Parts: sequence; C-alpha cells; structure tokens
Amino acid sequence: MSSKDQEYHAIIVDDDPAIRESLEQWLDLADIHVQTFSSALDALVNIDEHYPGVIVSDVKMPELDGMEFLQRVPADIPFILITGHGGIALAVEAMKAGAYDFVEKPYKPERLVELIKTACRQRQVAMKTQQSHDHLEQLSGIEKDIIGHSSAIKLLRKQVSMLAQVNADVVIHGETGTGKELVAQCLHKYSVRKDHEFVPINVSAIPENLIESELFGHEAGAFTGANKRHVGKFEYANGGTLLLDEIESMPMYFQVKILRVLQEREVTRLGSHKPKALDVRVIAATKKDLKAAAAEGEFREDLYYRLLVSELHIPPLRERKEDIVLLFQHFLNLAAQSNNMTAPDLQLDDQLTLELHDWPGNVRELKNTAERYLLTHNISGISLQELLQVGNKAALTSNPDSSLSQRLEYVEKMLIAEELKHHKGNIKAVMDVLDLPRRTLNQKMQKYDLKREDFLE
Repeated sequence: MSSKDQEYHAIIVDDDPAIRESLEQWLDLADIHVQTFSSALDALVNIDEHYPGVIVSDVKMPELDGMEFLQRVPADIPFILITGHGGIALAVEAMKAGAYDFVEKPYKPERLVELIKTACRQRQVAMKTQQSHDHLEQLSGIEKDIIGHSSAIKLLRKQVSMLAQVNADVVIHGETGTGKELVAQCLHKYSVRKDHEFVPINVSAIPENLIESELFGHEAGAFTGANKRHVGKFEYANGGTLLLDEIESMPMYFQVKILRVLQEREVTRLGSHKPKALDVRVIAATKKDLKAAAAEGEFREDLYYRLLVSELHIPPLRERKEDIVLLFQHFLNLAAQSNNMTAPDLQLDDQLTLELHDWPGNVRELKNTAERYLLTHNISGISLQELLQVGNKAALTSNPDSSLSQRLEYVEKMLIAEELKHHKGNIKAVMDVLDLPRRTLNQKMQKYDLKREDFLE
C-alpha cells in the first residue's frame, strides 16, 4: 500500500477535554481519522479486534486507568500511553504489559503524529497478513489451486472451470513461470477425465530422433535398440489428458504427424501397422504467439488452427500485482511446513518490496524466492530486499534442480561477493556486516574462489 493510499486511524482517550480537543486538531491536520473519548470504558465499547488503527491513552484517569485499559484491549492493536507522571519504572512496566510505546509530557505533537502513523502502518500490515492467512486457510476447490483475487485470475478460474466440463483441446499461452502446467492440471482435475492419467511432457526436452517413439510408442525391433514394446505418451494418456508443453519447439516435419493424430484420434506405434483409437484430451502450452509463429513459417498454420479449439491466457505476475503478497505468503507457508520452520512475518517494507519487483520469472521466481527467504532469513537474518538484490542473481544462474545445500551455498557465495564488492574488498567491514570470524570468512572465500584483489578499486 502506498503512502498516498494509506488511511490512518486513532482513538484518543483522555479525561481532560482541552487535551482531547488539541490532539484532535493536530491529528486532523495530519490526515488521521480521530475518535475521542473521555473515559476508557466508553472507548472499549467501540473497540474490537478488527479496529485498523492505534489507541492513544492517558495513564492517570478515573474509573479505569491507562494500564488497566491496556489489558482489556485486543493485544494486536498498537497502544500508546501518555503521562505527565512518567519514569523509567512505569515505562518498563507499560512495555512489558504490551504497550506499543510510552510518551512523556511535554512532547512534540509532530513526534506523536509520526508515532501514530508508523504504528498504523504496522497494524494494517499485520491485519493484511492475517487476512491472507485466513483466506488461504479457507480456500477450497479450484481457488486453492489457482490462487489470487485479481480480476485476471478470477476470470482464468472461471474459464478453466467451464472448459474442464468439455472435451475440447486447449492452447494455454503464458510467459515462462506463469503456471501453464498448473492450469493444465486443473483442466484435468476438474473434468470427467480426473480418474485417468494426466501426462505432461516437455516437447523441447525430447531429442528429435526420439520424439516419434516417445509420443507414439514403438514395437520391439522397430529400430536398433528397440528391444521391447514401448507405450507412447498418447496411448498412456488414453482416457485422460496429455499436455504438450513448449509445443512451439516441435520439429516441423513431426507437426504433420501430430495433426493427423488430432484429426483421426488414433495413433500407430513405430513398427506397427495397426492404429489404436484414442480418447485423449490434448492441451498445448506455449510461451510464444503461435499465430505469429505460423505467419513466419515457424509453426504449421493448420496445426495451429486444429489446436485452437479454445485458448487460455495466463497473465504475467507484473500485471496482477494484487496477487503477489498473497501468493508469496502461500509459498512461504508451504516452505515452512515442509522444512519444519516458522515463517517470518511480512512487514510493510516486505510487501512494498514484493509489489515493486518486476518478477521476470513470474510465479516460479516468486515461489523460489519465498523458499530462499525462509531459509536465508532464518540462517543469516537477511531481509527480503537484500535477497531480491543479491539472491535472485543466484536464482537466474543456478540449476533449479540442484539440492537444498547447493542452493544455499550459491546464495552464500553471492552474499559474500556482494559485500566484498560493496566494501571494495575491505575484509574487516565484510566480517562485521556478516558477523563472521576472520578464519571462517577466509575459508568461505577460498571455498568459493573469491579473491579480495578482485574487489579492490
């Protein structure tokens, strides 16, 4: 939430009408929505756990004093105590009791205004985080699979739900990392085919000389090395759903054969003359514009139109920023559960950092960042902003299939290298920032082949 969109709320409780009036005027000028009460008992009637603002209360009051008032207010609401009879002992007691802060008279109104605004921002971030937790807990069905409350994702869920009920082939278009396979899985999961196989295959990962055998299958002796019968992906997916991911990479000569299979709904294994009837739904996923590729002669136009019975478009993450924090919280919770760790609370700065990042790797990058943030934050206390500045360099160059220890080592190397660069090779400064003994830092620099002289200016 930007500062322009931020709403600030405060409840002022003081038995002195002059002080109430003065504070109300100051806070009104600072664009803070104010409610004032002469007694804590009157204020309590208007406060519940959903109040989005801050409570500012005098300590010395009749009926119910500020310290007793603090104990009756929901613990998540920031509570600021003001007194003219302060002292260290009272301040310590107030903070132990859960007060957000303690202000002694006389004070500068500007300081109180800034204190209230800061507490409001933290309160609303905490509420938003709790709402995300609650929302994720309550999700079911397709909303639990395709997460988000942006209009684009709501439309996508509606389209997937409708298309799941029919047998038409589908083209799913989206940038790398947007979740094309997830959408394909949902098309299968919520269809009448759900009790049969969902078979995903990445076309670009199949060697060209094996693509026909892999998709159509072969009989024993069909070619050198074919020692036994092999059931192809089309046949294996019979009754279910076949996903042809990155279909734009399919060789042109083979596109003709795929076109025939789609038209005839039958497949013939290599080395056989007997076609097998197919009842399979074919989903093609692509990051390219197939129509443009067909116009440029890079994809068969007839195959494009045969596949294009229906089409789904998955928007990139940068076009649905309202989903980013919710998705990140979801992935953070999953990572915490699988690693038996506690997910760190997201602060306002974290949410702004997430929303301002471009996410070129889309949901896949967001998921990887959540997993790395959980691990690196617990290990080294790194902030989310630092992780995105440094850690994502590792994410873009490291192998996504590497082990957890390998990924952590890569992040550690990037952190040390970044600090060496920032401090121009000053070993003492790097030791202080990373809280590492000289011997440990030397060992890690040697392990990662990081040389001090490479960072000198």
